[in-house]
Amino acid sequence: MVISMMVGSKRDIVIEYKNRTVVGLTENVLVKGPGGTKKLVLARIDTGATKSSIDMKLAAELKLGPILKAKVINSASGSSLRAVIETNIVICNKEIKGEFTLADRSIMKYRALIGQDILLNNGFLIDPTKSH
Repeated sequence: MVISMMVGSKRDIVIEYKNRTVVGLTENVLVKGPGGTKKLVLARIDTGATKSSIDMKLAAELKLGPILKAKVINSASGSSLRAVIETNIVICNKEIKGEFTLADRSIMKYRALIGQDILLNNGFLIDPTKSH
C-alpha cells in the first residue's frame, strides 16, 4: 500500500508492506515539543544504533525535557554519559513517543538519529533504496 502525505511543506510517500512501514536511510521527522512547538528535520535511520539521539541545540530550541536519566553510550568516538529525554516525533505518518539521548550533533549532517529502540518497537522495515 502506498500513501502520500504532507509533512510540513513537503510531500512524502509512505509505503507499507505486511503491516510494516517502510523507511529509507534518511527520513523527514517532525519533532514535537511542549505547547505545540515543532520542527521538521532530516533524520538518519541507523540500525546499528541501539538508542535514538537528538541534537541538544534542537532539544533546547523546542524546550524538550525534562531529563529522565543518564545513559552510557558507546559510539565510534568512544563512550560517553548522555542525558535522556522523552518526546514525540512523527515519522512516516506515525506519531511515536520515544526516549532520545542528547548529543552535540551540530557538526553532523543529521540533527536526529533514529535507532533500533524506535525501529523495532513501531513496526518499521528499512529499504536502503528508498529516499525521503
